[in-house]
Amino acid sequence: MASNSCSYWRSYLGERLPKPERGKMRVHKINNVNKALDFIASKGVKLVSIGAEEIVDGNVKMTLGMIWTIILRFAIQDISVEETSAKEGLLLWCQRKTAPYKNVNVQNFHISWKDGLAFNALIHRHRPELIDYDKLRKDDPVTNLNNAFEVAEKYLDIPKMLDAEDIVNTARPDEKAIMTYVSSFYHAFSGAQKAETAANRICKVLAVNQENEHLMEDYEKLASDLLEWIRRTIPWLENRAPEKTMAEMQQKLEDFRDYRRVHKPPKVQEKCQLEINFNTLQTKLRLSNRPAFMPSEGRMVSDINGAWHNLEGAEKGYEEWLLNEIRRLERLDHLAEKFRQKAAIHESWTDGKEAMLTQKDYETASLSEVKALLRKHEAFESDLAAHQDRVEQIAAIAQELNELDYYDSPSVNARCQKICEQWDTLGSLTQSRRESLERTEKQLESIDELYLEYAKRAAPFNNWMEGAMEDLQDMFIVHNIEEIQGLITAHEQFKSTLPEADKEREAIQAIQAEVQKIAQYNGIKLSGTNPYTTITPQSINSKWEQVQQLVPQRDQALQEELSKQQSNDHLRRQFASQANMVGPWIQNKMEEIGRISIEMNGTLEDQLTHLRQYEQSIIEYKPNIDQLEGDHQLIQEALIFDNKYTTYTMEHLRVGWEQLLTTIARTINEIENQILTRDAKGISQEQLHEYRASFNHFDKDHTGSLVAEEFKACLISLGYDVENDKQGDAEFARIMGIVDPNNTGAVTFQAFIDFMSRETTDTDTADQVIASFKILAGDKNYITAEELRRELPPDQAEYCIARMAPYTGPDAAPGALDYMSFSTALYGESDL
Repeated sequence: MASNSCSYWRSYLGERLPKPERGKMRVHKINNVNKALDFIASKGVKLVSIGAEEIVDGNVKMTLGMIWTIILRFAIQDISVEETSAKEGLLLWCQRKTAPYKNVNVQNFHISWKDGLAFNALIHRHRPELIDYDKLRKDDPVTNLNNAFEVAEKYLDIPKMLDAEDIVNTARPDEKAIMTYVSSFYHAFSGAQKAETAANRICKVLAVNQENEHLMEDYEKLASDLLEWIRRTIPWLENRAPEKTMAEMQQKLEDFRDYRRVHKPPKVQEKCQLEINFNTLQTKLRLSNRPAFMPSEGRMVSDINGAWHNLEGAEKGYEEWLLNEIRRLERLDHLAEKFRQKAAIHESWTDGKEAMLTQKDYETASLSEVKALLRKHEAFESDLAAHQDRVEQIAAIAQELNELDYYDSPSVNARCQKICEQWDTLGSLTQSRRESLERTEKQLESIDELYLEYAKRAAPFNNWMEGAMEDLQDMFIVHNIEEIQGLITAHEQFKSTLPEADKEREAIQAIQAEVQKIAQYNGIKLSGTNPYTTITPQSINSKWEQVQQLVPQRDQALQEELSKQQSNDHLRRQFASQANMVGPWIQNKMEEIGRISIEMNGTLEDQLTHLRQYEQSIIEYKPNIDQLEGDHQLIQEALIFDNKYTTYTMEHLRVGWEQLLTTIARTINEIENQILTRDAKGISQEQLHEYRASFNHFDKDHTGSLVAEEFKACLISLGYDVENDKQGDAEFARIMGIVDPNNTGAVTFQAFIDFMSRETTDTDTADQVIASFKILAGDKNYITAEELRRELPPDQAEYCIARMAPYTGPDAAPGALDYMSFSTALYGESDL
């Protein structure tokens, strides 16, 4: 053995050693062994306490120890998993490869291998077609071991170094022997390990690409749905077709409230989520070295913001139109009812007047009767003149209804026309009758002055009472306490005239009593009626009683309206109290968010946790907004159109609330994107703090962006050579081209972070992906579908097959696929 040591190691290592000395003497053997030991030492093998003499003398223990040292150097020393020692690295490799297999638990290189399952698991993990692992039994170790040894020798070119029976029948198999044999498996499968590493890299890249495509599809769908909803909603809000009645317009207002309370809030959240998804997607694309996502035409965030702006403009105009239309209809209803009341009173008064004016009673009447008819006609003319104002009021109301586009204007106009024509006829007939009476007046001698005086005083008093009753029953519409208090004051003034009116009534009644007294005294037989008027004392008393009854009714109506206006004033104060609290709260929160976004307190996770807690506190404030919406609805239902107690409107507060929710969500998204950037690019928390501190220092106006000169100062503070010289200007121009590609003149913090992460970290590239595919393809310039399906998970393999173009190079084989163009396309490049 000693004489052949040099030739053995020359054969094992494949290198040339000095020729051994010929001869069988002890000295020759020692010299040959020393040559072998010197060569072994030159390869970095440290031999301790062993020399050529021990080997030549046949010291088995020392010789076996030397052989083990050599095995560690040349068989397993190159095995290093996570930078552990050779033995630990080989054990860790075995544990990882056999972890998925039942009944296998590799903890060492002796008893863990006795049942043979670990050997079979190693082979099945790398070459599953060679072993049917599920048919192996733990209670049959000899069969298991022989199966593994035979398969390894036949298919893997690994010599059978161990004996199954020796391993099974030994309480603790030889650790070094098993470790040597296992190292043969490691070297046999090392090529597969490289392929697995390459496949893992490709899977990672493809997973990123698939996730990004899914996010793009989600964005496109959400954007399309939101734009379609806006497209459907705007025409509804722009429809200004007025309704004819107050009830129909109130229903439109209720539908609009439902839109505000039910339909719009989810869309506000969708719009905010859409912007967050878009920002997150762009961040992920930047982090994975992919080109930026460009939504399809018409679905950009700016397009959605524009459509949303149009929606809110239509919404504001629609609400203003609704309220104005309701005011108009309210005014119309009031005027129409007033027109009907006055027209009915006037028509009642004119009923039979034409017949009275056309009768020829004076032709057969006595002198006294003619005189009475003339006086009666004079009283009628007085009454007629008193009704002139009512006719003018009726015409004025009809004209106003026409100007306000009252839906039933034709019938109003027809009725008004009839009244005016009848009034003209009455005027003509009155004039004609007066002329007829005056022709016969010369034939009349006396007239009962008392009757005449009664008629003259009774007619205006009667007209006053009718006017008073009309006024007491007149409808009124007011919008505040001041207006109703004005009506109450006017009513009190009217009541103060009642005592004088009662004296006039008593005086008129006294005239009638005097008539009766004179008639009785002179024995005059009265016809029972006043020849000069149809107004009887009984009718005067009856109407006076009606006036007396209407006064308290008017009192009650005015007091009820006063209570209503006081209630309305309470609603105004209630809304104003809440609005004056909510408005400054929203403004304060907006300012606090602005401060938070530029401060640095703790890690990004701490900031994110703080912001989410802050967001939750804002969300918990929502009941105050809901309460305000309820108060606002009560105000609208009460038809209150002004509020002197606050400058805040519900529309203003709604917009502020929606902006607050959107701003906190965007701020949280910015922190999440910074975390994504930090984790993907390996930026430390200290670096982020340094970047943020530098950025904030030069962001003097707290706008969240730096102009060119501020950004240059920030870069200089971080050690960049961008001073005002030729070289510095060129470097600064290069950096500005990266952080501000659109030449806006401003640099955002996100663009600044992206630049710093690109400057200080590494990312996967198209070249790295091409190199990984080349490993899977066996160093070919193309890859086949079979190779992809063998090396990659099914879904990712099919993903590649569906997207790879056919390879057309001169060395192409049937079914060859071009993995190079596929890899460059992943990174938005047009060629290698």
